[in-house]
Amino acid sequence: MKIALTVAAVLFAGPALAQSVGEKSGANSVLGITPSTEDFVLQAAQSDLFEVQSSELAAASGADKVREFASHMVTAHKKTSDELKSAVSAGVKATIPSEMSSSQKSMLDDLKSRKGDDLADQYIDDQVSAHNDAVSLFERYADGGDNAELKAWAAKTLPELKRHLEMAQQLDK
Repeated sequence: MKIALTVAAVLFAGPALAQSVGEKSGANSVLGITPSTEDFVLQAAQSDLFEVQSSELAAASGADKVREFASHMVTAHKKTSDELKSAVSAGVKATIPSEMSSSQKSMLDDLKSRKGDDLADQYIDDQVSAHNDAVSLFERYADGGDNAELKAWAAKTLPELKRHLEMAQQLDK
C-alpha cells in the first residue's frame, strides 16, 4: 500500500517533477509521442545548456578534429537558446531551466576528467547521442506540439539540428 501511495504521489506531482515520466524515461521518444510544451521547453533548454558547456570545453581542449565543430555548436546553441527564451517570454506557459539534467551533468563531469584525444572521442560520442535526442524531440514537437509558435520554431530549427547530427556522425568516423 505504501508503494502504491508513493507511486501515486510521484505521478500526481507533475509540475514538481518538471518533466513527464514518459519524456524522462525516453518512452515517449520510442513511441513517437509528442512532448507537452513544458517537456519540450525543458528538454530543449537543457540540451542547449549541455551543448554549449560541453562544446566550450571541447573547443578549448586543443583537439584539432573537434575544435571547429565545437565552436560552431557553441554559437548555434546559444542562438537557439536565445530564440527559445524569446518564445517563452512572449507568452509560452513554460519555464526555462537554469541547469541541465543530472545525466547531462554527469556527461559533462566525465568530459572534464578527460584530456586530448580521449576528451575529443567522448565529446563526439556525446554529440551524436545528444543530437539524436534533440532531433527526435524537435520532430515530435514540430509534428504535434500544442503551441503554434513553438511548433513552428521546432520545425524551423529541425533542419539545422539534423545537420549538426550529420556533422557529429562524420567526426565519429
